[in-house]
Amino acid sequence: MGVMEDDAKDFLIKVVKTLILAILWLLINTTIGIYMGWMFFQRTPTTGNYIFYIWVVGTLIALLFYFRGIWKDNQG
Repeated sequence: MGVMEDDAKDFLIKVVKTLILAILWLLINTTIGIYMGWMFFQRTPTTGNYIFYIWVVGTLIALLFYFRGIWKDNQG
């Protein structure tokens, strides 16, 4: 009972990697956006708002591609 099956172990590692990276991405982007004031618009969007949201979308796309690589059957 002390030895975990390899399939279950690999699955749990994938779940933990996905959750940790998603939470870390969310915390970093939210903290930077709120701290620098780039998450919210005043009256009109500023250059900082555009840069911030381009960064958020770009890193989200990269993160989703990384998740796709993690969850393919041939990788762990």
